[in-house]
Amino acid sequence: MKLIIGLGNPGKEYANTRHNAGFSALEYLRETWGFPLWQGEKKFRGSLSSSEKDDEKITLFEPQTLMNLSGDAVALIMQFYKLEPKDILVLHDDLDIPSGELRFTESSRAAGHNGVQNIIDRLGTQDFKRIRIGIGKPTEVLGACQPHHDYVLDRFTKDEQEKLTSLLPEIERLVLEKIAG
Repeated sequence: MKLIIGLGNPGKEYANTRHNAGFSALEYLRETWGFPLWQGEKKFRGSLSSSEKDDEKITLFEPQTLMNLSGDAVALIMQFYKLEPKDILVLHDDLDIPSGELRFTESSRAAGHNGVQNIIDRLGTQDFKRIRIGIGKPTEVLGACQPHHDYVLDRFTKDEQEKLTSLLPEIERLVLEKIAG
C-alpha cells in the first residue's frame, strides 16, 4: 500500500488558501482517478479515500489537524497500516519555490515548514518523498512584506490559482512516477 498525504488546514475558512495547496493537489488526484468521496476517520484524525491504481492499493490522506500538527495524524495512519517512510509521499506548499513550479525531494529538512517539521519529528526521519508545490513569497510593497504566516493563509490570487491548476497534471505524473519507484 502507498499513502499519499496532502497537507493543509481543515475548515472552510482555509479553503483555497496557499497553505492548502497539498489538499488541492490531492483532491485533483481523487477526482481524476475516480477514487471514492472522502471518509472521515477519527482514529487517524483525518479523511481518506482508497482504491486500486495500476495494481497498487493507494490511500489518499488529508490530516484534519491544523497544519502544524500534521505529523500526529500521519503517524497514526502509518502505525495502523504498518507503513514505512518509504511508503508515503507528501504534497505540500513551499514558500521557497516560485508560484507555478514544483520540486521533488526524497530526504530533506523542513526548511521552516511547520507541518513537514511535525511529520519529521513524529516519524523520527526526514527520509520520505515530498512534492513541494511553489507558492512564492510575499512581495514587498512600500518597503514592507506581509508576514509569512498571513501570506500562506491568504487565498490564491487569480494568477496563482491558474498556475496551480496548470501544475496539477504534472503533479499527477510525478506522483505516479514516484510511488512506483
